[in-house]
Amino acid sequence: MNLGVRWTLHGDGRTPAPGAVVRPDERLSWPRTAGLGAQHVVAMFGASFVAPVLMGLDPNLAIMMSGVATVIFLLATRGKVPSYLGCSLSFVGVAATIRATGSDSATVTGAVLVVGAVLFVAGLAVRHFGARIIHATMPPVVTGAVVMLIGFNLAPVTAATYWPQDQWTALLVMLFTGLAVVCLRGFFSRVAIFLGLLFGYVLSWALDRIFGQIHSPAGGGEAVDHWRLDLSGVAHADWIGLPSFHAPSFEWSAILVALPVVIALIAENAGHVKAVGEMTGEPLDDKLGTAIAADGAASMLSTAVGGPPNTTYSENIGVMAATRVYSTAAYWAAAGFALLFGLCPKFGAVVAAIPGGVLGGITVILYGMIGLLGAQIWINAGVDLRNPLNLVPAAAGIIIGVGGVSLKITDNFELGGIALGTLVVITGYHVLRAFAPAHLKEPATAQEPLLDAGTSSYDDDATR
Repeated sequence: MNLGVRWTLHGDGRTPAPGAVVRPDERLSWPRTAGLGAQHVVAMFGASFVAPVLMGLDPNLAIMMSGVATVIFLLATRGKVPSYLGCSLSFVGVAATIRATGSDSATVTGAVLVVGAVLFVAGLAVRHFGARIIHATMPPVVTGAVVMLIGFNLAPVTAATYWPQDQWTALLVMLFTGLAVVCLRGFFSRVAIFLGLLFGYVLSWALDRIFGQIHSPAGGGEAVDHWRLDLSGVAHADWIGLPSFHAPSFEWSAILVALPVVIALIAENAGHVKAVGEMTGEPLDDKLGTAIAADGAASMLSTAVGGPPNTTYSENIGVMAATRVYSTAAYWAAAGFALLFGLCPKFGAVVAAIPGGVLGGITVILYGMIGLLGAQIWINAGVDLRNPLNLVPAAAGIIIGVGGVSLKITDNFELGGIALGTLVVITGYHVLRAFAPAHLKEPATAQEPLLDAGTSSYDDDATR
């Protein structure tokens, strides 16, 4: 059985020839392959370490299970789809919503485990019926709206929990991270979040030395005097040891909140497979179902032991595009490094000590970027929001999801926020489409649009 763990040496094993690429079944020399693997781990540092902290989960376990998830993905796809699986940011809002009801980490991981199971089944369905099943049930207008409401639903977390802990540090970290994203080039622009975390760490340490303790809410609680950067946990952490595991628990209310994220994960995987296929010049549409199912299986395993869910990372696509090395051997090396990091509790303690103000500055950009990915889906697909068939369900669902609108079904059951917003977008779109006149279903509608052009177009002379 071909598991995709055999590679031929590319050229002399040193540097790809000009214009050449290192294919998934090829590799460079093992020292260079290990170096590329380490680069992939660094590329996913920012998001994959911030996400478990924001979800209230063990970062050591998160990084360890990201390595395990990557191995599962590579084996399932037979080494055809180079990818690193790291902690998914799409679940941060879900975790915050579940915890806001008083639930613990076991309830969070239980809800997400169910999402992983649904994602696994969805992958099997795509393998059987083809990618058309995705386009039929979740067209771009639906997918974009759901991704947008998931991202923007996180805004109150930043505003109420992280930013107030140290507003000036948050502001400076936000500005630094924004400049890093825009002004840096190549690999460094792709690890801008990680650089922002490092900057915030150093800044918080310096402010503690200069101004002493700060009086502010700590972790969203009452205002108290505290250090911006508290490294006491790092000093007591062991160098080598296993992360903390816990079993999941299942509650229907939490599961319903988490289920809409399946749509975002399917969109992420589809985009990843398509992007890799275009870069390598090998169509991978036949691997889409396998990739989705592998992601679901990996997330189920991770959450079963108390870790976060996983998804494919666009940061690592950027590394491949920059290096033109698509060798899956590099991802095996990255998985090995991740497992080693996961066995170092002291490293996890450093991650867990990220100051709240630093997270405030990072999440302002990060959460906004997640939300705007939904707009990017609309743009890439050419979704016409002047068509009421697209506009109405998207508008209603986003406001419900972002505003936290709720619908009380019984005394013990309530739908709201992300879950209700997603339900409105999906059912609203398909119900309206069933009753809509034929001309609204055409790519270009002849009906007078509900929205005018506004400021989306300008007179050419006026812009000169």
